[in-house]
Formats: sequence, C-alpha cells, structure tokens
Amino acid sequence: MKRLLLDTHVVLWIAENSLQLKDDHRKLIADESVEKFVSIASVWEIAIKLGRENFHLEGGLGGFLQMIKANNLPILPIKEEYLHLIPTMPKFHKDPFDRLLIAAAKAENMTLMTIDANIHKYAVSWFW
Repeated sequence: MKRLLLDTHVVLWIAENSLQLKDDHRKLIADESVEKFVSIASVWEIAIKLGRENFHLEGGLGGFLQMIKANNLPILPIKEEYLHLIPTMPKFHKDPFDRLLIAAAKAENMTLMTIDANIHKYAVSWFW
C-alpha cells in the first residue's frame, strides 16, 4: 500500500477543489488503497498564515481542521526522529515547514505529494 504525505498547498487545493489538482492527482487522492496523511506541521503553517492580513481561509483554522477530518486525512504528529534528520539535510530548501515535511516523508517511507520543484533535489519519494 502506498503512503502519501500531502504538502500544505495540496490540502488547501483539496479544500478549494482547485484546478491545480489534475486528474492523476485526484485519482491518487481518491484511491482508497492509498493511505493519505496531513502533517501537524501543515496545520501549524496554516495557523501562522491566518495571523497575517494577506491570508484568508474560509472557516479559518477550525474550517481547515474540519475539512481534514471530513476527508478522512489522519494528522501525522511531529516525531523526534524527523527533527534529527533536519540538520543533516542539504540546504536546497529554506522553508522550515517544507524541510519538516521532507524529513517526515523520508522517515516514514512516504511519498510527498507537492508541486514544489525543490523537493526533487532531496532523496525522498515525491509525486506531482
């Protein structure tokens, strides 16, 4: 069974039913044989962004969490193992949330679903 960690923007696009999600993305997300996860880091990232004036999300953080629950997406906690990987990672990506997602995907042997072109520079499975 494939295990998929969704990047924050993918979760937002699911919520918005965005055209950014192509048919192959939607099929993979809908595939019941694929385990899909959202990192607590993504929830934290959204909480921080909601504190900025230029970021709005219908329903706020509660709505975001409700959408995650409604889509049966388990929230992956941050494990100490991920944190130990981060200092050893190359510095291709400076965003701390993305670095944490990369470490989690690597540690959990998951595929990271992301449009982020910097992800392919890491030794981690990714899909877009």
